[in-house]
Amino acid sequence: MRSRRQSIITEDDDPLTIAMAPPPNETEAERQERLDAEKEAQKRSDAIDEELNRQRLAEKRVKCVRVLLLGQSESGKSTTLKNFQLFHSSKAFRTERASWRAVVQLNVVRSIRTILELMSEVQAATAPPQPRPTNAAPAPSYPKLTPEHLKLKMRLSPLQQVEEALLRRLTPVGSADFEATRLSPVTNLPYSNRLTVTGGEVAVNSSTPWKTAFTRLMASTTRTSFDSAQEIDFDDPKDPGVILNACAEDMIRLWNDSTIKEILNVRNLRLEDLAGFFLDSLSRVTSPRYVPTDDDILRARLKTLGVSEHRFSLKAGNMMSHDWRVFDVGGARSLRQTRTPINLLAAWAPYFDNMDAIIFLAPMSGFDQVLDEDPMVNRLEDSILLWKSIVSNPLLKATEIVLFLNKIDIFKAKLADGVQFGKYVVSYGNRPNDFDSASRYLMKKFAGIHKSASPQPRTFYCHLTAVTDVKSTHTILNNVKDMVLRQNLVDGNLL
Repeated sequence: MRSRRQSIITEDDDPLTIAMAPPPNETEAERQERLDAEKEAQKRSDAIDEELNRQRLAEKRVKCVRVLLLGQSESGKSTTLKNFQLFHSSKAFRTERASWRAVVQLNVVRSIRTILELMSEVQAATAPPQPRPTNAAPAPSYPKLTPEHLKLKMRLSPLQQVEEALLRRLTPVGSADFEATRLSPVTNLPYSNRLTVTGGEVAVNSSTPWKTAFTRLMASTTRTSFDSAQEIDFDDPKDPGVILNACAEDMIRLWNDSTIKEILNVRNLRLEDLAGFFLDSLSRVTSPRYVPTDDDILRARLKTLGVSEHRFSLKAGNMMSHDWRVFDVGGARSLRQTRTPINLLAAWAPYFDNMDAIIFLAPMSGFDQVLDEDPMVNRLEDSILLWKSIVSNPLLKATEIVLFLNKIDIFKAKLADGVQFGKYVVSYGNRPNDFDSASRYLMKKFAGIHKSASPQPRTFYCHLTAVTDVKSTHTILNNVKDMVLRQNLVDGNLL
């Protein structure tokens, strides 16, 4: 009896029992209100639990589709990623136009300052001759610059200030993510001053919030209408566009000058083939209220280090939506000076697990170029070696690999200008120097490696692409999407 009385006393003293007990002197109306509130709270709790269970079941049924973009530096990976964003997250492009405007401006300044640096080299080369070593290579024969050229060069000197201002905004004080270690295309020497680099390339870490550096802070974030120009502070006195607009006429005159064209030709420097080329659009991109188009954003060049990831949901017909993740792991800092297929694969390998598809980009236009990291290695040969390393990797034996033979627009232009494909690709022999013949040769080359090096038989997917061409790239990416979803259905025994 005593033990029972002690148990009852213990239960009455339990804090949870006391907390859940009805209030003392509760009226019938208050009791009914309390019970109704408890019933409603229970319904909400049950609904939350049901939704959580539904999401867990959905995640088990629908696998996240993961796509990896691979290829050498400047192969078009970042542009392909931007195409995914444009097609599936077009609103994001609207909110980033202000920052991409700054990147376009930086691309313009870099191109012009490359010409100005080349003019300095020409000045030195055409000065009174200095004693030269007997075994030195003969100096290039440049046309002579006129006083008008030198005046243009002096009037365009403010562009250095524009470049420094843009770099400071893109790379905040204290940031360790800034790199400009490329060799100058003019002097072939590393740049020593990171803020006055002229021909090198800025690289920002993908985790750096550089896309907010040039965006105006808006008072309202809930407006229903959106104008891209609203994000740009055209009235900012420090806006680089002010100086660019003032220098526009001189930049256009410089770029269209026949002597400058000849100098570029002597140095075999085709600025129009480089990423981030806007010199043919100077009037438009230097206008006072310039807002970049989707095409401008695709063409704008800013190297990013680290992993860039884009997520979106995609519904195919009446099927359930799929969560897509597209990764670009290019530009690894530690690989840029001693980059080889072996250490590139070591850096890429952590991302091979559970990938549904790999899009491998090989720029066709690189057949007459060398790597920035190693001037002894031909870019096309490097792409072929990387391709062989990827398709032969046992970790990827069940992964669909799609080849983009990219930059066909630049490839066609080079062949049309008389650049001989067979001069750089000896095995091509004396075949016709036209796009159809050369592209068929490359497709067969990559297809043969795919067949012989793959650990197990699989389908060869290949597209001739210019990923700055929005319309054709949209069609190709839709084909890739359908291929990946179809393979997922096969793997799940649903097709």
